[in-house]
Amino acid sequence: MTTSLPPLIPRPRSPERGTRTPWRSLRHGAMRWWSAANLVSNVGTWMQLTVQNLLVLHITGSAATTGLSLSVQAAPGLLMGLLGGAAVDAWPRKLTAAVSQAVLGLVAFVTAALVAFDLLNVVSLMVLAAVTGLVATVDAPACALLGNDLVPPDDVPSAIALGSVVSSAGRLIGVACAGVAVGTLGTASAYAVNGLSFLCVAAVIPFLRPHPGAATATGPPTARRDRFSGAGARDGLGFFVKRPRLVALTVITAVSAVFGRNYGLTLAVLVTGPLAGSSEDFGTVATVLAVGGIAGAVLAGRMQRPSVRMVGALAAAGALLQALAGLSPGLIPLLVLVAPMAVAESVSDTAGTTVLQTDPPPGMRGRVLGVWRTAETAWGLAGPPLLGLLMEWAGPRGALVTGGLIIAAVIVAGALVHARRTASRRVPATVAPVGPAAAERAAAPVPHEDLSPIG
Repeated sequence: MTTSLPPLIPRPRSPERGTRTPWRSLRHGAMRWWSAANLVSNVGTWMQLTVQNLLVLHITGSAATTGLSLSVQAAPGLLMGLLGGAAVDAWPRKLTAAVSQAVLGLVAFVTAALVAFDLLNVVSLMVLAAVTGLVATVDAPACALLGNDLVPPDDVPSAIALGSVVSSAGRLIGVACAGVAVGTLGTASAYAVNGLSFLCVAAVIPFLRPHPGAATATGPPTARRDRFSGAGARDGLGFFVKRPRLVALTVITAVSAVFGRNYGLTLAVLVTGPLAGSSEDFGTVATVLAVGGIAGAVLAGRMQRPSVRMVGALAAAGALLQALAGLSPGLIPLLVLVAPMAVAESVSDTAGTTVLQTDPPPGMRGRVLGVWRTAETAWGLAGPPLLGLLMEWAGPRGALVTGGLIIAAVIVAGALVHARRTASRRVPATVAPVGPAAAERAAAPVPHEDLSPIG
């Protein structure tokens, strides 16, 4: 007699108290299974990441080649992101997510075998990196949207915030487990555990059932297949660039990523340089940043309908705190500033992710995420060199202050432009009515036009 998991069909729930609690997405059984599987997956991922760069550096003997391997893995996101998103819109989401997770697990197992038998070389390393990056162009949007399908729309911010908390917890556990596993079983064990974690997610996916109130992509198979084409990918790009709130979200996120957020570099140099601290002192700063990020994710879980305006306001607040952090006279003032900075940026990130994943119509969301992945890869590759140049020119304090002010200035300028455009749309044309008929027409009700501001 065989046993299996029961279908995870969510039960309808009536409105009740506590619907704004950060953990409300866990009321749904499918989300509980999904979160547990993702915790396991994140533990495995961070076990692998903990040893990966050192292993690659050991094999190649070159920091430049190590960097090249990272670029090879990122390149598919830049070049194939649009097609990956189109595939998510065209193919059944659960099947897509399950297959992509299984393939990533296979890649991890192959890497583990090559490491165990000392067969991993530069060529195989580059091939595996390229395959991983290619599969990720489909896996990332498929898994993100699958998680959103498990809860009603009002609970999507809670689901995204929960995912952030799960990711942070998985990172802490994975880094700790990596040291134990590598010390006892060798480097290959980290890759093997990661492979098992991918299979864990793939095994849970077939039992998940979308929430009845979730907005999911529909349409006949032929229409879905049409989305996976060059024309379908271009449709996604066209929708994206014509959607002002998505363009505004892209600008906010891009400028924040390029001129801020790289605290592993800027704050590390600030603490160990001008503040004359030690590596242990930077570890304390990093811990405060991590705790603030988790607290921000929990706080963000209370949101129901975040807006681009909220994303911009919180990003600007975090940027101004970053500028103040650059002026810190000592470690204690720095810690006082980075805690709320991390909270503001975490809430902003969760709000932005919610807007990105829920604003497009269901049949377009995969392609929108594909466009986003392409743009995100571009600024992810361009950001570190630009920040490095800024630090060489202005030093760590100047980089933090200048970067924070640039972010805030861009957001404020965008808000002013948007406010001016909105005001101009609301000013009625002044035409003097002539005669009773004109007066009657002027008094007639005007059809409603949606003039609501972005967000």
